[in-house]
Amino acid sequence: MTEPISPTMMPPASFAASEDQLHAAAAALLDGWDDFGADDYRRGLEVLLHSMDYDPRWSKEGRARGWAGLVGVLAARGHAIRAMAQNPGFDAVPIRAPIVITGIPRTGTTALHKLLALDPQFQGLQTWLTSAPQPRPPRETWEANRQFRKTVAEMERRHTDKPAALAAHAMTAEEVDECCLVLRQGFVSNLWTCGWSAASYDLWRQEQSEAHCYAHLDRVLQLIGSPEPDQRWLLKNPGHVENLDALFAAFPDAMVVQTHRDPTKAIPSLCALLIGNHALFEQGRVAERSWQMGLRESEKWARALRRAEPVRQARQGQVLDVVHADFHRDPMATIERIYAFAGLTLSHDVRAAMVSRIAAKPELAHGAHRYDLDTFGLTAEAVRERFGDYVSRFDLLEKRA
Repeated sequence: MTEPISPTMMPPASFAASEDQLHAAAAALLDGWDDFGADDYRRGLEVLLHSMDYDPRWSKEGRARGWAGLVGVLAARGHAIRAMAQNPGFDAVPIRAPIVITGIPRTGTTALHKLLALDPQFQGLQTWLTSAPQPRPPRETWEANRQFRKTVAEMERRHTDKPAALAAHAMTAEEVDECCLVLRQGFVSNLWTCGWSAASYDLWRQEQSEAHCYAHLDRVLQLIGSPEPDQRWLLKNPGHVENLDALFAAFPDAMVVQTHRDPTKAIPSLCALLIGNHALFEQGRVAERSWQMGLRESEKWARALRRAEPVRQARQGQVLDVVHADFHRDPMATIERIYAFAGLTLSHDVRAAMVSRIAAKPELAHGAHRYDLDTFGLTAEAVRERFGDYVSRFDLLEKRA
């Protein structure tokens, strides 16, 4: 017998008028805890809720999924604030010299991140801890942890609802994941444009500072890493390339690895991933949404690279460039460059583990990710024009025998 849905978890008739209901629903997931920290997230949340009334064409199931996702993110923020209150002194040790992987989406950041994460000298953001931030418990206790089991169940439902996502971007509860899952708890985040149409929110977002989101990320990392505060952080998020100024303001000694790929490959791959996400939330207008997405994403990430360039120039010595084709041709040569850049030692055992993972090709375990430019109203010439000299500067045209 299915349990009745509580009134606070029912999606509202008007999202814009639902802030109180949203906070009550999040508090209910936290057993009544209703402190969500500083109010710096409120304006972004307000704009997002108005967008949710205006931009998407929800399916019935999609509207419920969208509301549940919103409640879950706000609850994750509250979970972090509660854990911080319960663990005084968690922020005694600052985050030192994190290694941060970024680059426009679909440029190999995930494969590189998961390969580096095999090294036990790093700590990372496991997926389940982004939805329930707390001091990281010992690994052998995770299966008994209620929050871990909840995330496992959510991942299983996600892959059942959208199995193609496994080929495009596999996620599991225990593996390392992206910083954006914490940054979005500040409600000024590109991630809110990835599930459903949110054009009005995105136009507003691109003109906002994400400094408060990075301040929240800093504290969450201190909280999660507090059992081993001196262990080096390994982080990853394509969205950092939009916000290198905010990243370095939060982590002045960060060592950034920026990945590069021909945008005529990266942008349609990203759009194919996003339009697949939309199928869980929206109905109709697929061709229209696809064309809008192609224009939006190509301009957004070209603009992100333009914004990043002066920050890169000011931080020479703290940014290492990795070309996607070079990484795929000789992954271990790229790994060795990164270790030299970060002043780290690559042990024999870690090298062997990395070589084994490369041979196993886990990224292809769920099939190939298919995409093309035409579906999204794009041509190679139009995309490259938006990106200016980026392709030639990093020699990104793939050379085939």
